[in-house]
Amino acid sequence: MKPAWKRRTALLLLPLAVGGAATLLTRNSMAAFQALKQPPLSPPGWLFPVVWTLLYLLMGLASFWVASPGLDEQSARHALGLYGVQLAANFLWPLLFFRWGLLWTAFIWLMILWLLVLATLGAFWRLCPKAGWVLLPYLVWVTFAGYLNFGVALLN
Repeated sequence: MKPAWKRRTALLLLPLAVGGAATLLTRNSMAAFQALKQPPLSPPGWLFPVVWTLLYLLMGLASFWVASPGLDEQSARHALGLYGVQLAANFLWPLLFFRWGLLWTAFIWLMILWLLVLATLGAFWRLCPKAGWVLLPYLVWVTFAGYLNFGVALLN
């Protein structure tokens, strides 16, 4: 396997590893979350891991495409740097919300994450439009998560 393929494969798997680590760190907090008042349109609990797994796969695919040979290397490095920052912000949000119960702090953090996802989507789009397209569901879900986070914080 060539080094470029190893790097690109690692990019494909990285968001799944980050999501898995966040899940491990928050799994004991889910019972407390289930006891909180939920806003209207709150999906059933089983849907969250399904959606997040799909979103992590899409994020990995988008980063894989952006790391493709033949794209402007400096722009790709910048876009992947943004991607790394938003992935780190994504990792921290469930800790704030589920593990530490900092509902309002988590909401503010989620708004920062939303801006980072938007910036990453734009940077990916400029390099590889299909990479931008596959990040669009992630932006939509983070928007919906913002509504849910705000609702839970307001109701509790």
